[in-house]
Amino acid sequence: MNIKYIFLIISIFIVSGCSVSNLNPFQSKPYYIEGDNSYLEDTTDKTIRSGNKPIRYKDGGYTSPARHRATMRNYVVKGRLYHPTYVAVGDTMTGIASWYGPNFHGHQTSNGETYNMYDKTVAHKTWPMDTMVKITNLDNGKSTIARVNDRGPFVAGRVVDCSYATGKEIGIDKKGICHVKLEVVGFAGKVYKPKAGKAAPKVKLSDFGVQVGAFSVLANAQATKEKYAKMVGSGKRVIIKTGRDANFKATLHRVWVMGFGSKEEAQDFINDNSVAGGFIIRD
Repeated sequence: MNIKYIFLIISIFIVSGCSVSNLNPFQSKPYYIEGDNSYLEDTTDKTIRSGNKPIRYKDGGYTSPARHRATMRNYVVKGRLYHPTYVAVGDTMTGIASWYGPNFHGHQTSNGETYNMYDKTVAHKTWPMDTMVKITNLDNGKSTIARVNDRGPFVAGRVVDCSYATGKEIGIDKKGICHVKLEVVGFAGKVYKPKAGKAAPKVKLSDFGVQVGAFSVLANAQATKEKYAKMVGSGKRVIIKTGRDANFKATLHRVWVMGFGSKEEAQDFINDNSVAGGFIIRD
């Protein structure tokens, strides 16, 4: 994975590193797990290494709430638009895996951590940060579990980029690539353990929005904002997002109604209010 693309993604997500001595800088408790997660088994290795020196870090979350939201926004790399998506335990994907190591060791990952090639992590283009993934090398049958903390790989046909430690466990550290199956097995550094009567956890979806208009004239956007603010009352937020449209190379003022708890609720709003050209977004 080319380093310039890692930094491109970071700059798209958020303008803001952290040192190799602190790979868990946020210490935020997982906040986006839905349902009872008392039956999740914490398999995170609390000891990591910087050179030959072991480093201990505290229990807790990994990606801050702000970074988590930022890394779930759409982004563009090499002219291609990527749509990060939410997943549930059991979701799978197959494709080609690669690995990245010394050239990136110590650099910042997309979720704000410092990349440690000896930590069991992976880069994935669309799955949420801190998703726990079982990676099975279909060429030799070896498997391991790692945590998503970066975006990539941005090479056609590849579905995951493994850290050196992850790649070594499944036997691709020398060959470079292999065919793999990916399976979601947990979230926030914890692996799901089936328990009778308990549904498998999934990432919680929230704060959906609807784009109700886009205008080149700010006054028109403000008028539309006022119209929908009166319609939805205090239960939702109506905002104007101003930015340059890549297709028309002009400034557009987009009016969003935010605060829907699910994709279905947002779609109902579009249908019930006959919002012409309206579509669902996430901020």
